[in-house]
Amino acid sequence: MKILTAQQMREIDRLTVERCGIPYPTLMETAGARVVEAIINCFGADVIKDEQWAVFCGKGNNGGDGAVVARLLWMRGAARIRVYLFGKIDEISGEARVNLDAVKQISTEEVAEDVPWNRMIFQEITNEGDAEELFKEPAGVFVDALLGTGVTRSVEGLYAKAVEAINHWGSFGFTKVISVDIPSGLSSDSPHPIGPYVRPDLTVTFTAPKIANATCADGNLVVASIGTPWWLLNEVDSPFEIVDEPEVRGFLQSSRRTADAHKGSVGDVLLIAGSRGKTGAAALASEAVLRAGAGLVTVATARSAQSLLVTQTRNEVMTEALDETESGAISHATLGQALQLAEKRTVVAIGPGLSSSDESVRRFVREFVERRNAPMIIDADGLNALAPWPEGLKGSDELPIIVTPHPGEMARLTGKTNAEVVADRINIAREFATKHRVITVLKGSRTIIAAPDGEVYVNPTGNAGMATAGSGDVLTGLIAGLLAQRPRPAIEATVAGVYLHGLAGDLAADKLGMRPLVASDIIANLSEAILRVGGEAERGQKNTVSTI
Repeated sequence: MKILTAQQMREIDRLTVERCGIPYPTLMETAGARVVEAIINCFGADVIKDEQWAVFCGKGNNGGDGAVVARLLWMRGAARIRVYLFGKIDEISGEARVNLDAVKQISTEEVAEDVPWNRMIFQEITNEGDAEELFKEPAGVFVDALLGTGVTRSVEGLYAKAVEAINHWGSFGFTKVISVDIPSGLSSDSPHPIGPYVRPDLTVTFTAPKIANATCADGNLVVASIGTPWWLLNEVDSPFEIVDEPEVRGFLQSSRRTADAHKGSVGDVLLIAGSRGKTGAAALASEAVLRAGAGLVTVATARSAQSLLVTQTRNEVMTEALDETESGAISHATLGQALQLAEKRTVVAIGPGLSSSDESVRRFVREFVERRNAPMIIDADGLNALAPWPEGLKGSDELPIIVTPHPGEMARLTGKTNAEVVADRINIAREFATKHRVITVLKGSRTIIAAPDGEVYVNPTGNAGMATAGSGDVLTGLIAGLLAQRPRPAIEATVAGVYLHGLAGDLAADKLGMRPLVASDIIANLSEAILRVGGEAERGQKNTVSTI
């Protein structure tokens, strides 16, 4: 699903009016209706009558959308609705004015004696004193329709107070916050916050996600169509996409096993991982390879680590011992043996638990990657052994390289600071991917996947509970296992792996909570994640013979 800039979105709206004959008032009315629909889908229909509502409206079109939401909630019999306009209604024009006038008119009507709770209250917030009162008026649901996609600097004045008030009430467990189009305070085109912003439970954006929606907004995101046809969106050139379920389903279907599949035909993975005292990473990655559907996996590890690794891995995992250094890490002297093991493998993954402090290991990793003869995933100590990234080392379409750094590893690869990487994740990942021709998975909240051609994918799945030891090792194994089943184009298996990894983590958090979640819980939920996305086709075709 394409991610659009604010300017592209304005152009899309203009073309929808001019080429499709849908007027702006209809777009605004539809936008408000889709917000109400999303609220019902997310929280249930009872929320409308059971909760008191506070709708915060700005003076632009976003405030007009909010006014439509307030009116439609009132029409559905909502409990008391307070609409706060930040500014004076006389300062507003266009469709926003029409809808705010309607809300103001409703607020002046007499309330029927038998429904005293179904009342609209309209108030202009024009000074600091008015804004302070917002901290004294609780509500069950807050609707943020303050600022739209035109924000370019940090919020100030009354708008800053409004953001603070919404977040104040949103911090209580009983309160829900819904943002219209984009959480107020975020700059639509910025991949990171530019100042204080609303922290919603749900954002309903229109037509397509914006960069800030995809990379730094809190809560659930719903992308609602308001009338723009798909063919008009396809005319927009955007290098950014947010990964969605249909895209991952397409990969799973294209790599589905045929009835005559055997273990040798669905991928053979070599995993070079583990060292003395660091066998757990190799065990997690190897199981993830199998759970992804690869037919075979062999773990090549340091000789002194092999016996312990055998007790930690599944019975289906094969192991090979490699010569080691005095510290118990794989030695450069075993390079020939490792290359021989890799010769007939579909995919090679290197790094989890490898240890990178020994110069012999660093030489081994560098030369092994340079002389690779299969698609390769590099993670963890494999990346640290290469840092800073060698200038002459590049991936290719025939022998793709996938790197999966967290921000600290990315900083070491690029020579930047951790803070610099976190502040500019999209651009840094994209620059690294295009410069070195490697698929770059920059892990974190809303993981960034950058392709060598400059395309950037933002992953929406995953949660903070996945910030736990071994989570990245599971991702490495999952990507390797998926890639082994359909090696090209490698970007598709990578995107699918990141999405399914996050989804499995979300399923685990739903069952266990985020705090106690560990990496093996992600593996335990991979099958459910694959079934959820892949559908009935993943359950397998049952071949039977019958007579009638």
